[in-house]
Amino acid sequence: MNYHFSAYLYRLQYIQRWSLMRSTAPENVAQHSFQVALLAHMLCTIGNAHFGRSLNADRASTMALFHDATEVFTGDIATPVKHNNSRLLSSFREMEQVAADRLAAMIPPELSAVYAPLLQPHTSPPGSEDAGLLRYVKAADVLDAYLKCVWEVAAGNREFAAAKEQTAAKLHVLGMPEMEYFLEHMAPGFEMSLDELSSSASQGQSAGQPESIE
Repeated sequence: MNYHFSAYLYRLQYIQRWSLMRSTAPENVAQHSFQVALLAHMLCTIGNAHFGRSLNADRASTMALFHDATEVFTGDIATPVKHNNSRLLSSFREMEQVAADRLAAMIPPELSAVYAPLLQPHTSPPGSEDAGLLRYVKAADVLDAYLKCVWEVAAGNREFAAAKEQTAAKLHVLGMPEMEYFLEHMAPGFEMSLDELSSSASQGQSAGQPESIE
């Protein structure tokens, strides 16, 4: 018997994001999932290193890779659309459930215990590790949207100016010190050009080296 789970996940590269916005650089769900995985891992690691957490960064990254898997069937529905009213949101949640069930049916039975829960992380028991990590995955999801806005505005695309401010406000409301650390120390680089990044890195290395005695 053939199982098409992985083949469908690869098709996330054909699902475009930001369909209502004029973008300078197109973005698909596969890209977004990879980026959210990077950010979820980073936020957890920041939490462990600076704020005394004991977070499983690897598990958070894995959860992030699959967090939008159902969009291979539902497509990417813009946030202002699905959150426009409670009936639309409820209908979308039903669509997500149907899509998750359909994907889960494509997983080889001996692998299902590993992958099926990743398709519906919101069903994790309260107090479980996954339930705690889901907060970081959701935060990384919003952070990736913010960084997309930053990039677009830095490229001169004012289409994303209002979205940048709105998304930044959402990040601060989260009340996560890990997020504030990232925004202060890591996010500024996303507004720089490649030359500016290279110059800044070179200056940082020079500043860290001892002065010559010659």
